[in-house]
Amino acid sequence: MMKSIRFTLAALSIASASLSALAGDAALSPGEQLADRNCAWCHGASAQGFATAPQLAGQRPAYIVNQLRSFYDHTRDNPLSQQYMWGAAAKLTPEAAHDLAAYFAGLESKPANDGYKELCAQGQEIYELGIPDENIVACVACHGPNAEGVRQIPRLGGLSYHYLKRKLKQWGEGYHSAAQPPMPQIASKLSPEQIEALASYLSFVR
Repeated sequence: MMKSIRFTLAALSIASASLSALAGDAALSPGEQLADRNCAWCHGASAQGFATAPQLAGQRPAYIVNQLRSFYDHTRDNPLSQQYMWGAAAKLTPEAAHDLAAYFAGLESKPANDGYKELCAQGQEIYELGIPDENIVACVACHGPNAEGVRQIPRLGGLSYHYLKRKLKQWGEGYHSAAQPPMPQIASKLSPEQIEALASYLSFVR
């Protein structure tokens, strides 16, 4: 008799926990549910990113939608994209992509602060003034005074130094070749030292 009572109570407890979990999921937006299930493993529970996976919090929604589409179409073709994101985006519907983009765009971003502070002055100069002698235009012209981006142009401010450095190198190596100019041309002209400085500066921008 006592065993039966204990079993019944345990079953009720499990059922109650399951209902609570379902109620909690129902309270989340569609984008947050998708992000919790599919994105948090690599980009973090608060979407602040890591050295290998970029911060998504506060990113421009149109940019996120475009990048998810490029993963789906296999036009964003750098090695980590092929390894992780092609499969992750393979069954993503346009509606789900917009839900994710809206959710991530609404999160507060925090700067990675992982670059080299001694290179920030040089990086800021490149960002704000470009390199006229090498025909490299200022980043601020497209990405904004605080690297906040606009519409389909991404926010760069606060992204990880390691991610930005790798991305700039890959532009110059010809990855993501379907992208529109001027980024492939600009990145291919940057020296390793200039990439270090620019990525360092941007990692501290709020």
